[in-house]
Amino acid sequence: MDGSTTNGIDAVCTVDRPWGHFQQFVANQVVTVKTITVRPGHRLSLQRHHRRGEMWQILDGPMDVVVGEQAWLAQPDELVWVPRGSAHRIGNPGQRPARVLEIAFGAFEEEDIERLEDDYQRD
Repeated sequence: MDGSTTNGIDAVCTVDRPWGHFQQFVANQVVTVKTITVRPGHRLSLQRHHRRGEMWQILDGPMDVVVGEQAWLAQPDELVWVPRGSAHRIGNPGQRPARVLEIAFGAFEEEDIERLEDDYQRD
């Protein structure tokens, strides 16, 4: 993982991205769990995954959420299911960093990201 740093625990790493960072707790087990922090006014790419589905719990917010053809403003503690293969995105319309707890079901690989749109011109 590019930009990754560890916090002293082998199973946990922090990875910086242009929109903020995420903490990954486990990988390639039954599930992968991480928190995603999104900077104010930033959003992740519109993306989909072919090898995993995701469940998000909004920790701070509200957060702009897109799953498939649906878009809404998700509130703290809201759970969002992202089926495998569905286009999805989260964004932070607020004035403070906002976090999402993500649980990925299936093989977790950053290479499984198919970016459909990206504010940072990444592939």
